[in-house]
Parts: sequence; C-alpha cells; structure tokens
Amino acid sequence: MLKEITERRSVRKFKPNSIPKAAVEEIILAGILAPSAKNRQPWRFTITEGKSKAELCEIMEAGLKRERISPLLPESAGGIADAEHTLSIMRQAPLLIFITDIYGSDLTAHLTADEHEFELCNTLSIGAAIQNMILTAQNLGIGSLWICNTCFAQRELNAALGSELRAVLALGYPAESPPPRPRKKIEEITEWRNQI
Repeated sequence: MLKEITERRSVRKFKPNSIPKAAVEEIILAGILAPSAKNRQPWRFTITEGKSKAELCEIMEAGLKRERISPLLPESAGGIADAEHTLSIMRQAPLLIFITDIYGSDLTAHLTADEHEFELCNTLSIGAAIQNMILTAQNLGIGSLWICNTCFAQRELNAALGSELRAVLALGYPAESPPPRPRKKIEEITEWRNQI
C-alpha cells in the first residue's frame, strides 16, 4: 500500500510558510489526472492566497451569518458551529483551493433522474481528483484538510466563484502531527457474494 495513504492525516494547524508555485501546480496536475465519468473533467480549481483567500473567507462568514437568520439548511443548524471552526482553519491555512463543478446545479434545483445521475458522476469524479491531490500533497510534505462544510454559505460562495462549489482544500506545511483516526474493520463493512 502507498505510504501516502497510510500516513495521510487531516491537518488543522498549519505553519505560515507559503507553498511554492511548482508544488501547487504538481498537486493540481494530480487532480487533473484523476479518472472522470465520461471524461467530462467537471472540475475547476480556484487557488487562493493572501487577500483573495481572505475575501472568500469573508464571503463564507457572511453566508454563515445569513444562515443563522435565514437558513437554507434548517435541519443542519447544529453544524453551523463546526463550520465556524472550519472557517478559522481556512483563515489560518496559507493556501485554499476552491473546487467547483462547472456543470453543477444549485441547491434549489429540482433534478430529473438523468440530471441527478449526471451530477452524482461529476461529484464522484471531483472526489477522485481531490484524493489524488491530497495524496500528492502528502508526498510533498504538505498537509491538507478536505473541507465540505462550506455548505451553509453555498449560495454566497457559488456567486463569488461563478460555479457550484463542491469542496475546499486547505493546504500548508503541518504544524501538528495528528494520530490516525479509528477506521472500521474490513469484516464490518464488506460482504462477499460468490455464486458458482
């Protein structure tokens, strides 16, 4: 098994050091090389540092404030505090990559079965790209955090980015060494079906 798979951790504390452009481009290239359904390559990567990163974090903060008053996700209100904590991590990370689906529909779209399948395949393709990116970052000694709880500010971030946000990848040199988190055992999550 690849060492990057076994040693990768979700990093939430980063050193302030910037990441060289060549390393960022290598991480992006790894994402681009991921498999994608029908080779649609639905991803778009918006790389942010400094003022640009701060502006998008401010947009997320505004979305979180709006969500407390006029929620898009009322049944998920218990997750807002966690999203606010994630925002503090995003602010601290030297670099954020916002990953959007160029074909994605907005939160209020009513999808046909075919459209739903199309969107699901795109989302899975983007997940494969992100996995390639975080393993490449690990190989380069760069820590990462795969962030999905930007959903409370989805409307605001989509408008700022120009397409449907699927995830954010925080990158930086780790200032912590988190222990591995518990994983389910193979026998707990697999079912063998062998019919002869």
